[in-house]
Amino acid sequence: MFDVPGVVLGIVAICALVLAGQTFLLDDADNTAFTYCFGFVPARYDGAPMPAAWCPSGTGAEAWSFLTYAFLHGDLAHLATNTVVFVIVGSAVARRFGNLRALGFFLATAAGGALMNLVVHWGERAPMIGASGAVFGFIAGAIRFVFQPGGPVARSGQHDPAAYFVPAAPLAAARRDYRALVLVLAWLVLNVLDALVAGTDDTRVSWEAHIGGFLTGLVLFSVFDPVRPRPA
Repeated sequence: MFDVPGVVLGIVAICALVLAGQTFLLDDADNTAFTYCFGFVPARYDGAPMPAAWCPSGTGAEAWSFLTYAFLHGDLAHLATNTVVFVIVGSAVARRFGNLRALGFFLATAAGGALMNLVVHWGERAPMIGASGAVFGFIAGAIRFVFQPGGPVARSGQHDPAAYFVPAAPLAAARRDYRALVLVLAWLVLNVLDALVAGTDDTRVSWEAHIGGFLTGLVLFSVFDPVRPRPA
């Protein structure tokens, strides 16, 4: 916990600064406009007119909101929850990837979460916010290597940097590891519960983005991974 990679600290710091700015510098109207401008709004892509204050289509929000929504949070509890999980799993993946690759992985999984949200909620005007889609992408990435022989779990407490560079498990092998399966099952239950208790607030946290981010992280891990896979 005292050796968190710089990219993880940087992402958390940006999220904290954004929330602080929204809380202390913006009034309610400006905060709403800011959230709609930088949050992910599916209705932005169906051609329907949007209020000018909400960064309507054609302003660039169609592109940047695929990424910027991940840096916005509804309140301190929302940010704290994402931060705790991200520091744990994000640090493991960032030590393996390095700062630049980890940043790219964060943005890619955030975009994957937004894409899943867009598919499920096409035309919806409620903005989606929060880094949890990308966080679930890092959970999926961690599953690929932390349970491997000689990996971080096996060498827990030994402070061995080499543990983060063991060859990753192929997807087929990861499906046969009961520890990975338990983690995935817990993740599925969490998202089902999230879907059942989801409210109808104008600003919501999307469980669909969790699924999109997780699947993106699971599939794209090999693209970002600098460690050569173990020979078959």
